Amino acid sequence: MPESELTTDRRSLVSDVLDQLGRTMEAEVAVGRLARILVPALADWCVITLVEDDESRAGRRRLRDIGWWHVDPDRRELVRDYAAARIAALTDSSMLMHAIDSGEPVHVPSGAVVALDQVLRPGRARELVAALAPASLTVAPLTARGRTLGALTLFNGPDRAALSPDELPGLVEIASSAALALDNARLYRRQRDVAASFQRSLLTEPVQPDDLEIAVRYQPAAEAARVGGDWYDAFTQPNGATVLVIGDVVGHDIEAAALMAQLRSMLRAVAVVTDSGPGEILRQVDAAAHTLRLPVIATVVVARIEQTEDEYRRGVTRVRWCNAGHPPPMVIDAAGEVHTLDGHGLLLGVDPTHRREDQELVVERGATLMMYTDGLIERRSRSLAVGLAELRAALGRHRHLELTDLCDALLTELPGGPGEDDIAMVGVRLHPQH
Repeated sequence: MPESELTTDRRSLVSDVLDQLGRTMEAEVAVGRLARILVPALADWCVITLVEDDESRAGRRRLRDIGWWHVDPDRRELVRDYAAARIAALTDSSMLMHAIDSGEPVHVPSGAVVALDQVLRPGRARELVAALAPASLTVAPLTARGRTLGALTLFNGPDRAALSPDELPGLVEIASSAALALDNARLYRRQRDVAASFQRSLLTEPVQPDDLEIAVRYQPAAEAARVGGDWYDAFTQPNGATVLVIGDVVGHDIEAAALMAQLRSMLRAVAVVTDSGPGEILRQVDAAAHTLRLPVIATVVVARIEQTEDEYRRGVTRVRWCNAGHPPPMVIDAAGEVHTLDGHGLLLGVDPTHRREDQELVVERGATLMMYTDGLIERRSRSLAVGLAELRAALGRHRHLELTDLCDALLTELPGGPGEDDIAMVGVRLHPQH
């Protein structure tokens, strides 16, 4: 093949690899796509290996054959079985280990069955090699940013010529492109996991006062990239009132999670030091964020469960709340009616001088308060108004459930399975007082 055609084909393959692998951040999905690109473009069949640890010393690497494909559908099961058996059967002198340790491709242009028999221990893997009968093989390491992530092993049968010396540079280029895409996915996944772990560490178990039952839920988004700033909180103030918080920092990355942590800590500190009501808590937190120059925009609801001596004698409780641009909480009263706690104020981080007013609702014991983030009610295919209506209907339908079962029912029904956004929830049930 003329050099110009080789170059054109190589660029087309590289472009296809980058395009297909760039569409996912999951290594197993990416490797599956890569196998189907390589076969039959470069080989009759292939096996793709990933290194599962960061050890740089030879002999200490953990390898896993994670992707495979064959041009012949009738032989794909054989390749799958070979991929399952190969790693355990390899000796230290195998072509695969040499390519991974050296970072250089290994090419066996003929006699592949004999070559493989010399590096495979007797057993199932050797039997499968005999059945698959490769005539040639090439191992290309997947190297990116000075780190070997794995290797491509390409096999050709007797009816297809081995890769020529002119084709090997193209294979190396394709392997490098694939390795870079896989490494980007690895780095992205690591950042996402750090953010998710950090976020979960802040979502602690709520306080449980004697006369209240508090249930919390957190469900991460189905989209791996969307680690963000949803949070809940529940704690008591020195005066005995119970403070409930639900919030959502704008953004879906580790920066949003970090800003959420700072905002949560500031809100807690203001609430437990000052004994302030919800509106004053939000005002002080907004002013503090402005003074500290935190680049944060967030929606938050702060609610406080409080009671005077007269209200205690009458068996009622006061819910006081302030809403900074967040979806409205809802209350199921003791009679089973669902009420929306209106009062929609400005988001935090917009205007620290904004005046915030508390709203109040007196409810009988037995009522349930539900606070949530927008992931529970919003989807690309559903408007906010429709989501709020569906939430009201679900609360009415499940009002007789225990609080934890009610929270689980909402998570099961409303987002339509794992959703497009994080979901945080705080549910509170006011038990009769004795």
